[in-house]
Amino acid sequence: NEKILLILRQRKDQPEMNGVWIATNSEHHESLRNDLSSLGSISTYSDGMKETEWQLLPVGAEDFEASVIKACELIKSGDRRIGRIPKPRKEKIKWTTKLQQNL
Repeated sequence: NEKILLILRQRKDQPEMNGVWIATNSEHHESLRNDLSSLGSISTYSDGMKETEWQLLPVGAEDFEASVIKACELIKSGDRRIGRIPKPRKEKIKWTTKLQQNL
């Protein structure tokens, strides 16, 4: 439906962040870690070190494939711990429109 569930990430910069990112809420982090042992938090450095709602199945984990399959099984079975409705994007005002408004 409207939910974002997973993001696949494979980039050369910050390879420690490569793998499958799982969209969830912080209230579900602990219970998901019980089901997916290699699951870890993703943090951001804006305004200091802050944990995000996203969780990471790192591509380098020994159980990576098994964990991804398990996460997909949880999604398929309708597990409500996985998935978030993205915040609406702010509407961008084009520079020309803004200029016309000021004339």
